[in-house]
Amino acid sequence: MFHNIPHPVLDRMKHLEEIDARDREDGTSISARLRQIPVETGKYLAIMARSAPKGHIVEFGTSAGYSAMWLSLSDRNVITYEVDSDKIILAKETFRSAELNDMIDIRFEDPRLSTSLENIAMCFIDTDKDLYPELLDLVSDKIVSGGFIIFDNAKSHAEELDYFIKSVLDDNYFDSLVIPIGKGLLLCKKF
Repeated sequence: MFHNIPHPVLDRMKHLEEIDARDREDGTSISARLRQIPVETGKYLAIMARSAPKGHIVEFGTSAGYSAMWLSLSDRNVITYEVDSDKIILAKETFRSAELNDMIDIRFEDPRLSTSLENIAMCFIDTDKDLYPELLDLVSDKIVSGGFIIFDNAKSHAEELDYFIKSVLDDNYFDSLVIPIGKGLLLCKKF
């Protein structure tokens, strides 16, 4: 999977990595930055998406499309949601230049308003942290048995997410743990 990433995907990943690094150095505001995942997180997501049971691969928080490209390496179609119009434009350019338009369905929509969320094998959530509890409630009963929900920033935003993480770890609906990859991932596997 990682040894034969298509050149258009690699080229676009490198381009976005350069933008992300520059934004972190030059003081670009947090809301305007790409805030994308590290490479090791992308690899982990690709492996998890490939090993997920039958169902949809879904992402909340597209940004420029970097993590969706990693998810697409699983050879499964990806549905990704974004609410920022500027990031939608950038993500559409990402999927066009990476030649992934046939694999990634980008939706300019708040997932909380979507009527098409169902049969989810894996959901990666990397959006406003205050939405994490609501998004968990939204997708919990839509995840297939053996499916995954993965939340980003479990370590980098540990203080902000402390109550949420503890409540998920104590929940009897999922087997969950925090994985120290990238900025920390909260992995939830449905029984």
